[in-house]
Amino acid sequence: MTLPTFLLLGAPKAGTTALYHALGQHPQVFMSTIKEPHFFAFANAQAALFKGPRDERGELTTHSVTDPSAYKGLFQAAPTGMARGEASTMYLYYPQVPERIVQYCPDAKLVAILRNPIERGFSHFLHLRRDGREWLTDFNQALAAEPERRTQGWSPSWHYWAVGQYAEQLPRYWQQFPREQLRICLYEDWQQDPTAFLEDLAMFIGVDPDLVPELGDRHNTTQQVQKNVGIHDFLTQENPIKSVLRRLIPAQIRQPLAAKAYRANVTAPPQLTPELRAQVLPQFREGILRTQDLIDRDLSAWLA
Repeated sequence: MTLPTFLLLGAPKAGTTALYHALGQHPQVFMSTIKEPHFFAFANAQAALFKGPRDERGELTTHSVTDPSAYKGLFQAAPTGMARGEASTMYLYYPQVPERIVQYCPDAKLVAILRNPIERGFSHFLHLRRDGREWLTDFNQALAAEPERRTQGWSPSWHYWAVGQYAEQLPRYWQQFPREQLRICLYEDWQQDPTAFLEDLAMFIGVDPDLVPELGDRHNTTQQVQKNVGIHDFLTQENPIKSVLRRLIPAQIRQPLAAKAYRANVTAPPQLTPELRAQVLPQFREGILRTQDLIDRDLSAWLA
């Protein structure tokens, strides 16, 4: 069988990209050739279709694997006996995922990494700002817009609050799997001592903890965001005006001007200041307290 033996379930913006790359360097681990296939969220669907602006460019639309044969093909190159895994960050969020995992690979080890939902949501907000998809510049406004966006069928990438409601998500897994089959970790554990985190995870998924790799560069860090989405789209997407300009203006003139315009349209990302954190905390407080009780971990730092 070429199905996975372990799954990283998310949450999004909780270090799963770095973990995917780190595990992929372990000599006894094979990671899927597509990092986030999201098969168990969209299995047998024609496509993952969302109605938000530019959702057609999002990875949930462009990278999701919905065909069972294609999904198995992601692990086909794995040598016999290797642990096989993938990291689809919305597996915690989608209600139907646990039942589908039971259907296809009921013995797979499951790993959830939980991040402070305020920081997680803000990080996702920055991600969409960086990509020129989120035009709201204020996180409070984006949170206020979320209910309507969800009703209109926008991608979960825009669900800054809802994706972080772990107390609603975790019980769905406990209804389908023994508790010891789901390892719940905190993002802080991964950040504070990544080597110890990897060694513990290696033992959980059944590979040698002494062979965990040295960690290299960080992934998915937002260094800049777009000032104007329209300008970003004009500079980065094909359009008739650019086609005409290519014919009229030599590349040695056109390209430096385009690069200058691009640099002028980016700025440093906004910060999650103590003031902003205090403003949004009431929306997240109940979920944090419920999660704390569920996983029996002290999450008081998330409430500070």
